[in-house]
Amino acid sequence: MRRRIFDLCLIVLVALSVGCSKHRRDDQIINEIEAKIAADPETKDSKLTVGAKNGKVALEGTVPTSAARTKVEQIAQEEPGVSAVDDETSVEPSLAAGAQAVAPQSGASTETAPVEQSPPPPPPKPIVVPAGTALTVRTGQALSSKDSQTGQTFIATLAQPVSIGGKAALPAGSTLSGTVVNAKTKGKIKGEGQLDLALTSVSVGHHTYQIQTAVLSSTVKGKGKRTAATTGGGAAGGALIGGIAGGGKGAAIGAAVGAGAGFIGGALTGNKQIEIPAESALTFTLRQPLMLKPQS
Repeated sequence: MRRRIFDLCLIVLVALSVGCSKHRRDDQIINEIEAKIAADPETKDSKLTVGAKNGKVALEGTVPTSAARTKVEQIAQEEPGVSAVDDETSVEPSLAAGAQAVAPQSGASTETAPVEQSPPPPPPKPIVVPAGTALTVRTGQALSSKDSQTGQTFIATLAQPVSIGGKAALPAGSTLSGTVVNAKTKGKIKGEGQLDLALTSVSVGHHTYQIQTAVLSSTVKGKGKRTAATTGGGAAGGALIGGIAGGGKGAAIGAAVGAGAGFIGGALTGNKQIEIPAESALTFTLRQPLMLKPQS
């Protein structure tokens, strides 16, 4: 009877010892597999969880390549005490790419060389039309010492282009504004008629510039004598270029008053007034330089 009890106790102790040894063996299996995976260059970047129960190993997580997955499974199967391997890993290529981005090459500098930038081109220079430049314009309406009023505005267009340094500064057809500086009607018995004109602005492209020109002044006295002068600087004598070639009123005007060139007065009425018909060509002289924005 005592012998039987002893044998039973021995069996229980052996069973407990075997169970404890198996539990420690599972821990040892996990530790060994994890260490070998971390040490292998092909599998070291893997993100795995290793489990073991009674010699059966379970692998979960991600590996960088298919070859790394095969190598991880091989490491687990070759570990002593492993009876089976359940591989639930998946391939994640970004693991390998991330490892290469993080680890700099041996001996390579991590500093980025500065990029040299070329200096910006200098801004274009403005165009300067110097003082003394002649502006030949064509009037947009009739002007006279009788009907025009002092301070009245008139419109004209540039008849001839102005170039500076071989480049067009003021193209033909540019719009100009002028003012009647003085308009005085001629009396029938005495007194003189007078008509003074000046340009005040010019429009080029989308910009309008204020300008100063010498005043074109014309007077008519007693018995129809006419005089003309350019005041405020510039050439002596106003310039009436009868009309612009090509037809229109200007052509007829040119034929009628061609002999009067050099006078601002285009014709005299019965009352001996100063008349400048529409489309008459007049030449003004800049008193101050004109600075234009650079052409794009």
